[in-house]
Amino acid sequence: MKTFTLPCQLDGYRSLQDRTIKITFSTSELTPEQVANIHNALNNPGYLAFNPDPFLAKELEDIEKIKVDFEDNSKTRGQRLRAALWRNWEKSPEGYGQFNDYYNTKMDILIEHYKNKLDKV
Repeated sequence: MKTFTLPCQLDGYRSLQDRTIKITFSTSELTPEQVANIHNALNNPGYLAFNPDPFLAKELEDIEKIKVDFEDNSKTRGQRLRAALWRNWEKSPEGYGQFNDYYNTKMDILIEHYKNKLDKV
């Protein structure tokens, strides 16, 4: 995925329950290429640089050189799994009204899956 820039306005932000922040921007009318860039970047990790003035060529070169491993080492693997299950439940609760019910069911399915593998060894 290539780096792209867009003229935009920072409209707002809000804190989410998992301590992340959702940031909202708006743009004026975009070209088809700009819309395609946004579409291709959807749900991909990346970095956001905001500047009230257009970026200089040197600044853009420096931004493009940034390479980072997006592995989140601040959380345990169990915390990361729980967070992933939370996001899945938010998008598709599968009839579960409470996250804890969803979490317990999905964890039981995972546990049974690996217990069944033990029986085959």
